[in-house]
Amino acid sequence: MSAVGKEQHLIAWLRRAGSVVVGYSGGVDSTYLACVAVEALGVDRVLAVVGRSASYPDSQWSTAAAVAKQFSVPVRVIETDEIHDRRYAANPTNRCYFCKSELWSQLAPIAAERQAALLDGTNADDLHEHRPGALAGSEHGVASPLAQVGLTKAEIRERSRARGIPTWNQPSSPCLASRIPHGTPVTVERLRTVEAAEAGLRAIGIEGSLRVRHHGDTARVELDQDQLDRWLSPTYRQALEDAVRRAGYRHVVVDPAGYRAPLPRP
Repeated sequence: MSAVGKEQHLIAWLRRAGSVVVGYSGGVDSTYLACVAVEALGVDRVLAVVGRSASYPDSQWSTAAAVAKQFSVPVRVIETDEIHDRRYAANPTNRCYFCKSELWSQLAPIAAERQAALLDGTNADDLHEHRPGALAGSEHGVASPLAQVGLTKAEIRERSRARGIPTWNQPSSPCLASRIPHGTPVTVERLRTVEAAEAGLRAIGIEGSLRVRHHGDTARVELDQDQLDRWLSPTYRQALEDAVRRAGYRHVVVDPAGYRAPLPRP
C-alpha cells in the first residue's frame, strides 16, 4: 500500500477514535500524527501534551511549539520528574521504561477526563527496535496508530513534506539521557552538559544526525558520514573541539565511524 493509502487509513482510524490525546515531543512522528489528527477531528477533539524535563532539549521544545502554532495543534505542557526516580537515574538498560511510565501516568488521567484515546508516535519501523518504553505504553493503554496502519519513518517524512510540515527532514533526536552510557547515573548536570555541547555544535553549522556521547570528562562526537570529512579536516576540527569544550568537556573525540542508528531488535 502507498504512503497516501496508509495515511487515509490513519485518518479513518482517528475518526473512529473520535477524540485523542497525543504524547507530543516535536519529533517527526508525533508532529505528523498531531497535525493529521487536527485535520481529521478538529482542534476541539485533539490535545498534544508535551512532557518537559531535564532530558528534553530546549531547542526541541522551541520547534514543537512553533509547529503546533503553525498547524493549530492545541498543546498542553506538563512537567515530568523521572530524574528523581532512583530506578531511572541509575540508568539501567530499561531506563526508558521508567521515563515513559512517568509520562504516561500523567497523560492517562488527561485522556480519561477528555474521554479520548491516548496515542504515541511509534511508527512501523520502531516495532523492529529494542524499545523498553513500549511496555510502559501498553500498561497505560497507549495506542500507536502510525504503526497500526504500517507507516514507516520514510513514509512519515514523505507525507510530512507533502503537507508542508517543517519537521519532515528533522534528524531523529531521542532524549538527552540516551547520550549517557548505561550504568552511568543520569544527573541534571550531565544532561545539561550534553545539551550545551550539542547546541554549540549546531551553532557552528553541523547538520544532520548528531550525538555527543558522555564519557566523564570526554565527549565522543558522532556525525553523519557526509559531515565527517569536513569536520575532521584541520580547518574545521578546531572549531568543533572548541564548541564542545565550552560546554565543559576536557577531551573531545570525533568517532571516525560516524553516527550509528539503533540496531534492529533480534
